[in-house]
Amino acid sequence: MYEIIKELEDRRDVARLGGGERRIEAQHKRGKLTARERIDLLLDEGSFEEFDMFVEHRCTDFGMAETKYPGDGVVTGWGTVNGRTVYVFAKDFTVFGGSLSETHASKITKIQDMAVQNRSPCIGLFDAGGARIQEGVAALGGYGEVFLRNVLASGVIPQISVIMGPCAGGDVYSPAMTDFIFMVKDTSYMFVTGPDVVKTVTNETVTAEQLGGASVHTVKSSIADKAFENDVEALLQMRRLIDFLPSSNLAPVPEMPSFDDAERVEDSLDTLVPANPNQPYDMKELITKVADEGDFFEIQDRFAGNIVTGFARLDGRTVGIIANQPTVLAGVLDSDASRKAARFVRFCDCFNIPLVTFVDVPGFLPGTAQEYGGLIKHGAKLLFAYAEATVPKVTVITRKAYGGAYDVMSSKHIRGDVNYAWPSAEIAVMGPKGAAEILYRAELGDADKIKRRIEDYENRFANPFVAAERGYIDDVILPRTTRKRVTRALNMLRHKKTENPWKKHDNIPL
Repeated sequence: MYEIIKELEDRRDVARLGGGERRIEAQHKRGKLTARERIDLLLDEGSFEEFDMFVEHRCTDFGMAETKYPGDGVVTGWGTVNGRTVYVFAKDFTVFGGSLSETHASKITKIQDMAVQNRSPCIGLFDAGGARIQEGVAALGGYGEVFLRNVLASGVIPQISVIMGPCAGGDVYSPAMTDFIFMVKDTSYMFVTGPDVVKTVTNETVTAEQLGGASVHTVKSSIADKAFENDVEALLQMRRLIDFLPSSNLAPVPEMPSFDDAERVEDSLDTLVPANPNQPYDMKELITKVADEGDFFEIQDRFAGNIVTGFARLDGRTVGIIANQPTVLAGVLDSDASRKAARFVRFCDCFNIPLVTFVDVPGFLPGTAQEYGGLIKHGAKLLFAYAEATVPKVTVITRKAYGGAYDVMSSKHIRGDVNYAWPSAEIAVMGPKGAAEILYRAELGDADKIKRRIEDYENRFANPFVAAERGYIDDVILPRTTRKRVTRALNMLRHKKTENPWKKHDNIPL
């Protein structure tokens, strides 16, 4: 028995070395951790249980029969994050550059299947060069199997992708179908075709970073939700994110012990909104002052800054926050902001995470660029997402809520459950100046008359009381009591049960 145990230990030592000491050293020189080092950081200490450590590829073409490594370029298994089960796979760049083979894919699909069957999150750590060319169509078939499981798991369990190195070709499509994609600055990139192919086909000269680095995908394409400085920060932040998320669509929202009083009053909020209606203020100040202990995990913080999305807790329970941001484009809704918020709303609804919406929106962004870019359909995505959502929805209008954007931002008319307004709220078809100039077009030549008309319109509509008179606003609340009122509303809605009409699936305006 001693000899057998010794052989097992030797085999495990070989498997844990991946592609060998030299390649591990090369990985470290690039500022990157190995697959196993990453898993150890992500999961609770000593919790990782590895599967398929000794699996090897079965390819015999191009001399591959003589080149085999235990594990075949991907480390898979399960462990815990703060005691909660998660499934994980990590591409091992030291083995065949982390490229995907048929057996490599089967290891990943086993983990995906187990995650769905056991209703736990699945996290993929990507650092790979795409399909293994030597295997040809077998590798492509493996990708297809992974993609199918991404789709079937969507809305059932949270799926998170962390791009920690190259991610090219087929490897980008699996992350694209997961719920969140995170990147590491300067060492990770994503693209369908690399710089060399781009040069050949289009004659463009571009670096990997310019084509698909974190600076591109967090700011321009919106493919990535966030970028971190290095592997360590990325993995520690994934632990933080997992704490906000339910394990599945059947699991309750996580509850964390909080030392923050749910009834806390924040006096400084009474002066957050400036007296000048055109002066901006930072909506994130409101979010952090309302959230438990100021803890807010923002999603897509560098894209479409005119709307803010992310996770917080109220009275220890996770909520999804959506808020217009007056410091960027006055908080106006445009195509990018609408898409960003719509996807976030749909994620929260999938996993029964209550929605809290803070509204200060002057309308939709006008102009040919927006209209030609499909603003109508993109704006409809957000409207559709809010309207179909059946989770508890609490809305607070802090200042402007003009035109169709008022309806879209979780209004009472699209099944907002509890809708509050601050005394500074202005709910109207449009701003006073524009409205007066349309209503009294014949008086435009008389500046004094138009000024009086604007003042009349402001007095009539630049307040929350007309909407409150019609029941569109449930109450006008003191800003300082926002945390207390929203928390109480969510507790009241805790057992809300609403069902949409049966359908195979909806047809959101994609």
